[in-house]
Amino acid sequence: MVNRPLHAVMGLEPAALTASLSAALDGTGPALLPVDPATPAPRLRALLGALRPDALRTPDGTTALPDPAPTGPGTALVIATSGSTGTPKGVELSAAALRHSAAASVRRLGAAPGDAWLCVLPTAHVSGLQVLLRALVSGGDLLTGGADPAAALAAAGGRRPHVSLVPTQLRRLLAEGADLSRFGAILVGGAAAGDGLLDAARAAGGRVVTTYGMSETCGGCVYDGVPLDGVAVRTDPGGRVLLSGPVLFQGYRLDPDRTRAHLAADADGTRWFATGDLGTVGPDGRLRVRGRADDLINTGGHKVVPGEVAGVLARVGGVAEAVVVGRPDPEWGERVTAVVVPADPADPPTLERLRAAVRAELPAYAAPRELELRAALPLLASGKPDLAALRAPGRAQE
Repeated sequence: MVNRPLHAVMGLEPAALTASLSAALDGTGPALLPVDPATPAPRLRALLGALRPDALRTPDGTTALPDPAPTGPGTALVIATSGSTGTPKGVELSAAALRHSAAASVRRLGAAPGDAWLCVLPTAHVSGLQVLLRALVSGGDLLTGGADPAAALAAAGGRRPHVSLVPTQLRRLLAEGADLSRFGAILVGGAAAGDGLLDAARAAGGRVVTTYGMSETCGGCVYDGVPLDGVAVRTDPGGRVLLSGPVLFQGYRLDPDRTRAHLAADADGTRWFATGDLGTVGPDGRLRVRGRADDLINTGGHKVVPGEVAGVLARVGGVAEAVVVGRPDPEWGERVTAVVVPADPADPPTLERLRAAVRAELPAYAAPRELELRAALPLLASGKPDLAALRAPGRAQE
């Protein structure tokens, strides 16, 4: 359906949201713009003003909004990108792309009709919405629970549901000594998960699958480094990851210039999306993501990929979580800073130990020059680390 209404939906219960999502997919209802109910009022006004839906629907009713704009052809869902600052950006996804993504995921996981799916992620983000979509396309039951370990385990019951988690949630389940065999497939995405975390999860009985993707690809489209059916991956000469296939978005809502900057077609008409990530594709076709291109740290004229450094730190004994950021430095331009959550606060890793671990695997200039210890990492609503907050100076060891 072309130019059907777009409704922003906020605070709906999962069952009501699923019904609306089903109607958006089959064209009997408006396209949807899910909004996090915790969105501050100024941010909500900016989002609605930039993406121009026809109405805002909440549990209290539906309110018509001024100056609505039509949706793109076939659009069923608009995802507002994560983040807390800047101009809101809307990713337009078609019903066909969403169905293909969900069905390809179900096939890859070997999920059976009627399997249960547990949603513990925010449904204003594509990762949470995909859980609802997989349940819809597979005819499975949707279970919902809180993000904390006890609530997730209680919601799982004896159903062995498939579940999507961010690394922090998986780490918390392990810290509680959870038996991960109580879940079916455990999809882990949204941020890099270190080998140590994945190994521990599998040792605890988890069938863990890492996912890579973003709103522009209907969520995860590469599982354990292998693209889903119909998806292709390559890199450009600068190492940026490019993705193609039927899961790609239509474009950025009301922003043709941004769309042209990120979507381009080959001579044969194949559309490719230029992601913001750096990576390599091995001879076996597996994708290895190095980190965000925009997050590169320029220290003393050298380029450091924070994700690669964090991957090394995650394997160091005594490190529960690690994020690497660049902070302003008068001598080096930026200094490589490790923000670490220690496994044992009484016996945290030292800066020299972390530097030695990095120097053993990466060039010496990639070794952190600063260490900040935290009890927990600040997270965005999507579950990803809040890099803007982490770049702010804290109490650090140098």
